[in-house]
Amino acid sequence: MNRATRIIVSTMGALLGIAGIDHGFFETLQGNQPTNGLIIQAIGPTQRIWVHGTEEAFTLIPNFLVTGILAIMVSLAIMIWSVGFVNKKHGPTIFILLFILLVLVGGGIGQIIFFTLAWAVSTRINHPLTWWRNVLPKSVRQGLAKLWPVTLTIVSVCFLLALEIAVWGFVPGVNDPDQRLYICWSFLGIGLAAYFLTFISGFAYDIQGKE
Repeated sequence: MNRATRIIVSTMGALLGIAGIDHGFFETLQGNQPTNGLIIQAIGPTQRIWVHGTEEAFTLIPNFLVTGILAIMVSLAIMIWSVGFVNKKHGPTIFILLFILLVLVGGGIGQIIFFTLAWAVSTRINHPLTWWRNVLPKSVRQGLAKLWPVTLTIVSVCFLLALEIAVWGFVPGVNDPDQRLYICWSFLGIGLAAYFLTFISGFAYDIQGKE
């Protein structure tokens, strides 16, 4: 098993599960009300904390309360699966199916690119990294192998900060809502760039461990 690769996937799965719970929580606060469409705002007008804090989502369930409960349940399942079972025989397949289900029950659409990448990386947990061994020279791998704990921390911090701003809109010293939204997206962009470096450095670490 590729240890660093598994830790990276488990961490991302847990973070994405937190984001799904966030959506589900605010959907339940809107109560036993019809969604009136497939695209919804997880944070309703009465719960909204700032002008851009709407948390758009997609749902096939025409009820906010049921949508929210399902989003929370699926998110918890994703977190449990990510930490305990993603390395099993059918782990990656169930991993992606759970995330598809989460999208369909109001768990959010903004994190689709993150969980798609997490799934792609999860398919390498129990497979030899032959292609990456050929692409990354040994001298490069030695340097990259040391980076993944740092870059994974950066990904986690950026993701959680972006989630905080998306919901609460709190950025110290910044009052302009449009600037706060820009900062939120900037954190997501930095996190996504760091994530690419994280899984590459994680692969480098796992390759080094087998040499």
